[in-house]
Amino acid sequence: MRLVASNVVLSIVSALFSLCGSPVSAQDRSLKENPELASYFEAEVSRLEQQNELTRFNSPEEWQKARPVLREQLFDMLGLSPRPAMSPLESVVEGTLEAGEFVVERIHFQSMPGLYVTGNFYRPKIADKPLPTILYVCGHGQVKKDGVSYGNKTHYHYHGAWFARNGFNCLMIDTLQLGEIEGVHHGTYKMNRWWWNSRGYTPAGVEAWNCIRSLDYLQTRSEVDAEKIGVTGRSGGGAYSWWISALDDRIQCAVPVAGITNLRDHVVNGCVEGHCDCMYMVNTFRWDYATVAALVAPRPLLISNTDKDTIFPLEGVVDIHRQVRHVYQLLDAGDSLGLQITEGPHKDTQELHIHAFRWFNRFLKNDDSMIQKTADKFFQPEQLKVLPQTPTDEINTRIDEIFVAPAKSISPAELLATQDKIPKTLTLALRNRCFGAWPQNYGDPIFREVTVSREAELNRGNVIRLSFESQPHVPLTVDVVVPAGIELQNLRSLELTIEFGANPVGIVGSQLPTPEGHAVMAPRGVGRNAWVGNEARQIQIQRRFQLIGSTVDAMRVWDIRRAIQVVRQQCPHLKELRVRASHGSESLVLLASLFEPPVDVLVIPDLNPSLEQQPSILNLTRTMPMEMLPVLAAAKAAIVTGTTAGEAKFAAQVTGAAEWNGKKIEFAE
Repeated sequence: MRLVASNVVLSIVSALFSLCGSPVSAQDRSLKENPELASYFEAEVSRLEQQNELTRFNSPEEWQKARPVLREQLFDMLGLSPRPAMSPLESVVEGTLEAGEFVVERIHFQSMPGLYVTGNFYRPKIADKPLPTILYVCGHGQVKKDGVSYGNKTHYHYHGAWFARNGFNCLMIDTLQLGEIEGVHHGTYKMNRWWWNSRGYTPAGVEAWNCIRSLDYLQTRSEVDAEKIGVTGRSGGGAYSWWISALDDRIQCAVPVAGITNLRDHVVNGCVEGHCDCMYMVNTFRWDYATVAALVAPRPLLISNTDKDTIFPLEGVVDIHRQVRHVYQLLDAGDSLGLQITEGPHKDTQELHIHAFRWFNRFLKNDDSMIQKTADKFFQPEQLKVLPQTPTDEINTRIDEIFVAPAKSISPAELLATQDKIPKTLTLALRNRCFGAWPQNYGDPIFREVTVSREAELNRGNVIRLSFESQPHVPLTVDVVVPAGIELQNLRSLELTIEFGANPVGIVGSQLPTPEGHAVMAPRGVGRNAWVGNEARQIQIQRRFQLIGSTVDAMRVWDIRRAIQVVRQQCPHLKELRVRASHGSESLVLLASLFEPPVDVLVIPDLNPSLEQQPSILNLTRTMPMEMLPVLAAAKAAIVTGTTAGEAKFAAQVTGAAEWNGKKIEFAE
């Protein structure tokens, strides 16, 4: 029998929401004012440190076997698996400058069609043979006048001049964010492009690809000795030096400057708040950063930093060196690894220059002589600008939409023909690619411990609070209204609402039979569990989750799973369990239902979130088209929804035609 929800039911739900309401607002604070969250990150980072410690490799053979696997994982985490096509570079020299003993060419090429890389190629004016060559990748040094961007290559141009004056070629390339064509590095940092996570996109991947194609370009130049190519750069350029050195053995010598520290510095100590998205891979495989550095071995590598750098702290840099040294020693290449720490802040100091210059002289020119010429500025930004105008076919400004392809759509006919295979395959892929940070040991006592307490009495029943830990340091509660005269363990039907806001849900599915019990649960970071801090601080909390190979939304899916487990544990006689989504939790509820014993009914007000409203879960839309989510969920539960468009139409078409496991999608009137 189907009944319209009464005012009494809605008042009960309202009472539950008042118990699960948001905390009193607080000023902007750090993790110190979120002690349980700080403890959570400490525990997760400690676990990953043990998992990733490079001293676990005991022989050269063990490392050499692991290295190609690790390298391919890094390609994947940068959005480069599969690799983009090696399209023609379409390189152009727009003009040249002369400055005494060297020449500067203003060049550009396309790393993929429409993705323009602007740069300056410095070379000695006189050379009788191919020369050692440096790829210089720039940090965040904006040069912009009257709305015109001249590229960060103009900020750092004195490095290119030094190399050319001392017998090297040097290609200095602009980055995506601060190039002559201004792309974006700040998607999650300040632009709320959380869908980058789901697409598996990071601008670090674009920078790495541009470096790979820069090496392709250098190999076309007769002036370049292709067996003697080095790379350097500082800050952001230091990070890109790491990417290209780890990925491409054509780099024979590397000096990344102020571009790396360990996971603890980024997550626990908060360095993430000083970095934009180009510094980070999509950490699917849950690495610490020493693994990136170790992939350079056994090639000559100088790890370079200052001692007072607040965004690449000394302790983390030294820890990176300690672990990487172990790998170099395994490979009998200890003399090819160096660590230089100079005095100073996060700044491009002369002391850093001299050490880098000497390292390249030593390993690319076999020259240990003293540095005679310093790095000087020779040009104005206008002289080094490459593009006379912005190309009409550029994709730099929308590369985030293109660089990593979304999962291929599956037609209803194709799905119906293979319905015995695709759901299992996709669910397994989601588990491996999107939810790697979920707890593995479900046998731990923590997952069985639930505290039951009576919180309030209502006219028609009692509020029972089920307190549990979703993970260590993540306490959550489910509040259940139990009708008078019925014990919790004897409930036969229950509706569990997953609430992100502080107001009662709508009436979608109100024609459903009224359940005996109603329950409300808020996952981590929302409602009663909201973290302290303003919007900017909340963004940085979310970014910390990315760095440990997860997202807040991915762990909220786990929280919903835990709530379902706890309810079933405490209400063993349930004949019907309904889970109702609200306030943006729809996709998370559907995802949670895939990994739990069947929920009888899912009440989902909206199956069609916009791009900005889609869940932020690593690799989600890269792994599975979103329209498949309700289809997979409908294989296990009946779905009641308030929308008839998009994914719902697709799912209804499939489930209706296939009698999908006896379930269906029903549209509310």
